Amino acid sequence: MSNLKKLAGQTAIYGLSSILGRSINFLLIIIYTAYLSKAELGAFTTLYALIGFLNIIFTFGMETSFFRFSTGKNLDPEKVYHNTQSLLITSTLVLGSGLYLLAPWLAEWMDYPGQAYLFRWTALILSFDAILAIPFAKLRLENRAFAFAGAKMINILLNVVFNLILIVAIPYMMENGQLEYGFMGYKSSWGVEYILLANLFANGLIIPYVWWKAGFFKFRLEGEVIRPMWNYSLPLLFMGLAGVTNDLVSRLLFEYILPENFYPGMSSRAAAGVFGANFKLAILMNLVIQAFKYAAEPFFFKQSTDKDSRELFAKVMHAFILFCTVLMIAISVNLNWIGPLFLRAEGYSEGLFIVPTLLMGYLLLGIYFNLSIWFKVTDKTNYSFWITLIGALVSVLVIFGLVPIWGFFGGALSTFACYLVMCILCFFFGQKYYPIPYQTGKGLFYLIFAFILSYLGFYLTIEIPIVDFLLKNSLILVFIGFIITMEKDHLKAYLPFRRGVRN
Repeated sequence: MSNLKKLAGQTAIYGLSSILGRSINFLLIIIYTAYLSKAELGAFTTLYALIGFLNIIFTFGMETSFFRFSTGKNLDPEKVYHNTQSLLITSTLVLGSGLYLLAPWLAEWMDYPGQAYLFRWTALILSFDAILAIPFAKLRLENRAFAFAGAKMINILLNVVFNLILIVAIPYMMENGQLEYGFMGYKSSWGVEYILLANLFANGLIIPYVWWKAGFFKFRLEGEVIRPMWNYSLPLLFMGLAGVTNDLVSRLLFEYILPENFYPGMSSRAAAGVFGANFKLAILMNLVIQAFKYAAEPFFFKQSTDKDSRELFAKVMHAFILFCTVLMIAISVNLNWIGPLFLRAEGYSEGLFIVPTLLMGYLLLGIYFNLSIWFKVTDKTNYSFWITLIGALVSVLVIFGLVPIWGFFGGALSTFACYLVMCILCFFFGQKYYPIPYQTGKGLFYLIFAFILSYLGFYLTIEIPIVDFLLKNSLILVFIGFIITMEKDHLKAYLPFRRGVRN
C-alpha cells in the first residue's frame, strides 16, 4: 500500500496545483467569452490546436525517453539530463527558425491573411515550451512535486495577469480617459493577438526560474547517449503526433468541415468558438489525467523492475477508474449551473450536451495512459505509433463523416471513438507481451454505468431548483454506494484500524 499512497500523494500535489492553476485560468474563459467575439474565440481555438500539434514535434518524445534512460539503463541521470536538454535546444533552434520563416505562408494557408505575426509568435511560444520540457521532467523524476507545481503556478499567474492587462485593463482605461487611445501602440481591433502575446510573455519570463530550480545544464551531445535515446523516442514522436491529432483535430478542423449556416445565426468560425469553449468544460477530467501523468510516468518506470510491479499497475488502474468515474458523474449532473458560470455570453450553452461525451473521452485517454506502460518498459515503442495512428484515422473519419451531420456532437464523438479504439488495441497487445492482471470486467461495468448516470443526470430536470440539484447529485451518492458495496473487501485494506491490526 505504501507505493499506492506515495503515488496518490504525488498526484494530489500535482492535482491540487493544476486544479488551482486551472481555476485561475478559468477566469480567462470568462474573459474571452465576455470580451471577444465568437469568431475571435474560434481563431483562438484553431491556433492553440496548432500549437498543441506542433509542440509534439518540438519535443519529439524526449520526456518519456529521459525517464526511461535515467532510471533503467544504468546511465548517470545527470549525464542523460545534459545530453537531452542540449539536443532539445539544438533542435528547437532549427524548428523554431523554420516555423518563423514559414509564417507568411501559414497565414495565407490557414486563412489569416496579413497576420503572419501570429505564426511568428507561435514559433516563439513553441520554442520556449520545448526548452522547458526536460527541466520540468527532471523535477518530476526527482519527486520535487512542490517545485514543479510552484513553477507551473507562477507561469499560469503571469499568463492571467498579462491577459487581464491586455484584454481588460488597457481598453477600460482608454475608454475612461485614463490612457490615450493608441497607448504604446495598443490596437483595439486585436483579440487573439493579445492571447498569444500574454502566453509568450509568461513563458519567456519563467525560463530562468525553471532552469535554476532544475539545475543548469552543460552542453553535451554524446553519441552513446543520444543515439539509443533517439531510437527509443522516434516511435513516440509519431505516437505523439497521432495522439495530439486525436485530441486536437476536431477543434482544428471543425470550422472548415461544418457547413455554413448549420447553426442559424452563427458562422462556421463562430460555431468553432462555441465548440472549443464547451471542450474547455471537460478540462477537469483532463486536469486529473494530467496530474496523474505527472506523478505516474516516473513512478511506473521506477517500479517496473520490482517483482510485484504488474499487480501494482493493476491496482493503480482500478483506483484510477473508480475516482474518474465518480468525477465524470459529478461534473455531468451539475452542468446546468457549471456551464453558465464559465460560459457567460449568449449562445455557448448550445454545446453543453457534448460535455459528458468529452469527459468519457478524456477518461479513456487516462486509461490508455495506464495501459501504455507495457510498451514503454519493454522498449516496444514502435507499437505506440501504430496504435495511435489507427486512433487518429478513426478520429478523422468520424469528424469528416459526422460533423456535417451532427455538428457539435459529431466532433465530440471523434474524441470518444479514437480513445476507445486505442484502449482496445493497447490492451490486446499489452496482454500478449506484458500481461497485467487488470480487473477488466469490473472496470468496464463501472465505465458504462457511470456514463449512463452522467447523461441521466444531465437531462433530468425538475422545475424546483433545490429539488433539481438534490435529485441530480443523489446519482453521485448512488454510484459511490454501489462502489462501496462492490469493493468493500478491497477498501478494508485502506482503513487505518482493521480487526486484529493495531497501528
